[in-house]
Amino acid sequence: MHIADIRRSYHQKVFADILRANKPREEKGYPNFADGNSTLSVLYAWGIIERIGLPVTVGQIPGQTAGSLFEKTTRDYAERSFSQLQHIRPGDWQYECMGTAISNFVQYEHLAEIEAALTENRALKAAFGSNYIVSPDIIIGRAPVEDDELNRNGILDGGSAEYARHTPLRASNQPVRRHLLHGVISCKWTLRNDRAQNTKIEVLNLIRNRKGHLPHIVAVTAEPMPSRLAALALGTGDLDCVYHFALNELLDAVRASNHLDALDLLEMMVEGKRLRDISDLPFDLAA
Repeated sequence: MHIADIRRSYHQKVFADILRANKPREEKGYPNFADGNSTLSVLYAWGIIERIGLPVTVGQIPGQTAGSLFEKTTRDYAERSFSQLQHIRPGDWQYECMGTAISNFVQYEHLAEIEAALTENRALKAAFGSNYIVSPDIIIGRAPVEDDELNRNGILDGGSAEYARHTPLRASNQPVRRHLLHGVISCKWTLRNDRAQNTKIEVLNLIRNRKGHLPHIVAVTAEPMPSRLAALALGTGDLDCVYHFALNELLDAVRASNHLDALDLLEMMVEGKRLRDISDLPFDLAA
């Protein structure tokens, strides 16, 4: 299936299940991913909707519900699109949301022991804190591989099986089978300063506390305001990249508004490789 079709299907799901307007546009209504107190946010949000060309339901949906639905819809999109690249990134992949703890994965399994030790020793907990185990919005894990599959080209033949005894990719090396954490996706239907900060704190936890390779760490959002996107996207050393659910449409909407400062900020993030469209995500996960 073409990436354009998968992206279109993603938008259809978002429009059907998540996106709402409090009132029709002609009555000065605003979509629920816009800030109703910001004229520019409302303008850009309606511009995105106009360019996607799908009908918007008028009604209400709680913010927490919208966020949960956005996570599930994005998880489904990631699985559907990334599975089209099995020939590039083969593997037995796991896609989960709704709070799967990172301690379930090879690179972070030691955190469960740390949390248990801190719970039992109040002095240590006071000194080192807690909350080492985060539960990302979406995780992508890869199952370890059996030796029969790894040895398809004979790499473990000729006495080699006694080597490579510590890599977690070999299922036979793991007494308790755990997936390798391949990717972490933080989903934010909208962005406020506190949400951007919370995401960065979670990312630093993933970076500092791993044993093994770092998973892909990205964020996906529908936020229409370039300045709020910049609060999460700008800078390096934490998130790999921020992905917008409709970046092409947002760029067109901002261009049409003739707000040059906002357009310059958006283009800077794109050219600086800090902001990409949701269609880029599966290809980056395969890199």
